[in-house]
Amino acid sequence: MATPRSQRIGIWIIAIVMLVGTIGSFAVMVLASKNAKIDQEQQAKLYAEYQKQAEEQQKKTEKEAGELSLKYFTEFKQYEGQPATFDEKSVGDKVSTNDLKQGDGATLTKDTKYTAYYIGWTPKGKVFDSSIDGDKLKAPIDTSLMQLIPGWSEGVVGMKVGGVRVITIPSDLAYGEKGSGDVIPPNTPLKFVVMVIATK
Repeated sequence: MATPRSQRIGIWIIAIVMLVGTIGSFAVMVLASKNAKIDQEQQAKLYAEYQKQAEEQQKKTEKEAGELSLKYFTEFKQYEGQPATFDEKSVGDKVSTNDLKQGDGATLTKDTKYTAYYIGWTPKGKVFDSSIDGDKLKAPIDTSLMQLIPGWSEGVVGMKVGGVRVITIPSDLAYGEKGSGDVIPPNTPLKFVVMVIATK
């Protein structure tokens, strides 16, 4: 029996809809693939740009650190002999300070951001960190980019730029009961000699 014309039309409509749907799906896949490729290219471009900027910033930082080292190395080198053993029981529970040199720049408050060189040591006289690196100085610390132990922050208040100070810090205002890795044992008071070179 022949298929009625209305059914044939319906079949053709269904076939056309399916064909359009298939073509549409294929087009979406092609566009998605193209967009993914574009996204990958853009990401690669952004990453390359980021790497370039990071390298330029690194070179700039190293150059500035080198210039500052030339300027301050001789002066700060003389404090390399400051670390010595000290009686941890005599430290007490408060921060104490001893100015080795009075600065003539801006006075530091608890909120001042600044750059500085330093040497830190334990009661046994062991230096656990220092800005001195052989015949040069490392980049100075920038307190706008890092968090300091409470005793350090308290100990520099009142210093002037250009000044040098020894800060003695009780353990609970340093690294407390946790210590700091294998370098600073738990419940260890610390001493630092700090030279402030600039405010931010």
